[in-house]
Amino acid sequence: MATRRLRGFKRWMKANGVDCSDALNLVDDENDGVSVRATCDLKEGDVVANISKPACLTIKTSGAREIIESAGLDGSLGLSVALMYERSLGEESPWSGYLQILPSQEDLPLVWSLQDLDSLLSGTELHKVVKEDHVLICEDWEENISPLTSSLPQNVDPDSFGIKEYLAAKSLIASRSFQIDDYHGSGMVPLADLFNHKTGAEDVHFTAESSHSESDTEADESDNGDAVNEATDEDEPSNKSSSSPEQSLEEVPGENTDDEANEEEEEKEENSSMLQDDASGLKMIMVKDVAAGAEVFNTYGLMGNAALLHRYGFTEPDNPYDIVNIDLELVTEWSTSSFTSRYTRARLALWRKLGYTGCESQNSEYFEVSSTGEPQTELLILLYILLLPDDAYNKLDLAISAKASLSKEGKGSSSPSSPYELTIGKHKFKLGESENDVLLTDGLCEALLTIVDKRESLYGASTSLEDDIAGLKACCLPKDRRLYHSLVLRVSERKILKQLRSYVRTKANEVSGGKRRKKMVSKS
Repeated sequence: MATRRLRGFKRWMKANGVDCSDALNLVDDENDGVSVRATCDLKEGDVVANISKPACLTIKTSGAREIIESAGLDGSLGLSVALMYERSLGEESPWSGYLQILPSQEDLPLVWSLQDLDSLLSGTELHKVVKEDHVLICEDWEENISPLTSSLPQNVDPDSFGIKEYLAAKSLIASRSFQIDDYHGSGMVPLADLFNHKTGAEDVHFTAESSHSESDTEADESDNGDAVNEATDEDEPSNKSSSSPEQSLEEVPGENTDDEANEEEEEKEENSSMLQDDASGLKMIMVKDVAAGAEVFNTYGLMGNAALLHRYGFTEPDNPYDIVNIDLELVTEWSTSSFTSRYTRARLALWRKLGYTGCESQNSEYFEVSSTGEPQTELLILLYILLLPDDAYNKLDLAISAKASLSKEGKGSSSPSSPYELTIGKHKFKLGESENDVLLTDGLCEALLTIVDKRESLYGASTSLEDDIAGLKACCLPKDRRLYHSLVLRVSERKILKQLRSYVRTKANEVSGGKRRKKMVSKS
């Protein structure tokens, strides 16, 4: 039996151009929120929902549009203002029937206390990232949101735009918004945001339909990680009048200024877009068969647990897309402790001259370790260069300088990926010839194991992988929700580090047993 809020939401959908198929059953669970199940067998290609764009909560449709655009806000920042504004109106908001079915906030790490972040996420990929996010979001609020409170309408409570409310809005937008089209940008899409995620198991697909084409146009990935088909030429009706702008009293009748001509042109474009958009809408289309009674899943993309917890507030056990990052800083710390700072900087610079870099985030550079425990090739090449004997290092440095000089004179290739041949002992190596493999020497394996230990130590010495696994089994949902998802992340990351150790030891045994990996070693 539908709950009161579900009945209210269904009435709101009918009144606002959201057509939900009778083949879908919205289920409201006290612990898990709303999910979507099939009431009958669904077939691939079935259209199970039609959603009008005016029903979506966007910057363009919100009553706060003028406030947002006057402040020069757009993107998720502007959408956050739109969402806070409509929530502040309560029953007076045109979206009240939709907003009442949403949680007050999604339980993302973004809204966790500092104590929870430190106790639950320490050592994980998210710990530092979420703290950095929180600082940036607070700065955004201080610079862009707080100043708006002095210009709000009298019926809007300024307290509805506090930092807590802003974080709550950001959490909902991060986990629920979709890319609609070029005009609206991203927005809250009623009904579409109720389908739960399952990695690699998409049942239903969110699309934007154009009135000028029988087929959808492929578009970029949506804000919630779901690939969408986006119509590029459709717009939402403008609030501007279609009549010509009023003439200035100081202007000569029949003459327009350049600014006024531009305004007229923009107005014509918006009104043209309005007519185009009237016949277009959003659809939810089945992409595979689903049996009656089964839950219907969307997918937010192929993401590891760190990304899922960061953006959507949940994890999936045994996620095949999990990774672990090893910061460049950990590598340079190891090198500096083994050699000198000057030595490390010189070898790192040589690695960069060869055209190599790690992955980059806001304030750091790092290397990925896959779910199978295989390290990123760039990390192995860096360690290899750090461990080169001085004579081999000097020869490589001279070869790079000579090649760069020839390139300037137009006599050679300037490609950083062109191979450089080194002779160490009786072996010849070609750096840059293959991006998929590197010879793991005994010294490199030992160095990598030491760095893995440094990465593992970030979780703290008080608990082991086995302790985390036991703690995970003891969790009781939904009471231990944060602990549970944090432990799923910790366990998955620590298992990958364990696999990395096994990978390194296996390769070390191959090297010591006279076996060599052949892709990087081109000659012997």
